[in-house]
Amino acid sequence: MTLFELVKQNICVPDAAEHYGLQVNRNGMCSCPFHEDRHPSMKLNERYFYCFGCGATGDVIDFVARLFGLSSYEAAKKLAYDFGIDPDKPPTAIALPRPERPMLKAYRQEEVRCLRVLCDYLHLLEKWKMQCAPKTPEDALDDRFVEACQMLDYVEYLADFLIAAELEQRVKTVEMLNKDGLTAGLEERLKRLKKEEVTHEEKQAA
Repeated sequence: MTLFELVKQNICVPDAAEHYGLQVNRNGMCSCPFHEDRHPSMKLNERYFYCFGCGATGDVIDFVARLFGLSSYEAAKKLAYDFGIDPDKPPTAIALPRPERPMLKAYRQEEVRCLRVLCDYLHLLEKWKMQCAPKTPEDALDDRFVEACQMLDYVEYLADFLIAAELEQRVKTVEMLNKDGLTAGLEERLKRLKKEEVTHEEKQAA
């Protein structure tokens, strides 16, 4: 049995959504994390999800891949790790996830937030490295290109760490990221940059 089959067989979509901090109501509906959703418009079935607002759909692996900006394989690995699934053991031997302690649940939500901010920043850096690279050796270096060159490897390392490291190491990483408001500051900056980009596109379209 492949890792994909093992994950899909043992983890249902609503459990994954709740594990990563989404509020799911009794009808299996939640606010869609993939667009600005004021009223719950995403339906979570056992094996797949569907958003009536933006049309996003897929299985539990697609859900986590999209939530964190991961490849399908990275998402399957993250799910297997977070839910204690060992690909080397037969499904019958897989222990059910332990009930979450309130402190651990609060930490999980913080970890999800940190990972989402890191992944957003990583995608922005990748974009800058491509779009802002100098066209000729004589060109002055764009600050965004310099930032991308300096930060890309480190941010990728941190994101990988939060996806695959042991719980204790992930807790320390989240603490480090939240120290001195690093995550909050980066989150604010990303929002501001997104707004500026939208304004710039609107001006160009006008």
